[in-house]
Amino acid sequence: MAVFYIGSYDIVDAEQFGNYAPLVLALLPKYGGVVLASDTAGFCVEGTMRTMNAIIRFPSKEAALGLYNDPAYQEAKRIRQASTKNVSMVLVEEFAAGGSPASQPTSGRR
Repeated sequence: MAVFYIGSYDIVDAEQFGNYAPLVLALLPKYGGVVLASDTAGFCVEGTMRTMNAIIRFPSKEAALGLYNDPAYQEAKRIRQASTKNVSMVLVEEFAAGGSPASQPTSGRR
């Protein structure tokens, strides 16, 4: 089942952060990842606005975690961690209409 990576964070060093996206974009095809949204000028409806908000679709949780754990991603991860704060990165399953367990809302499922 497809999963969506949802990332939100505040960029504190834009120059350094500029090195992050090219590294990630180069890895996405290997894991079937597709950027659906990436925006530094989002509109906050509720909660706390972050300076970067992104959604990436992966064919599976294993593919998304494959990218995250890929040795080639570790330098990108160091860049992101050094140039951002208030990070939230989550994987959520694609909503499946019908009666499958994945389509049922759960509280705190991990």
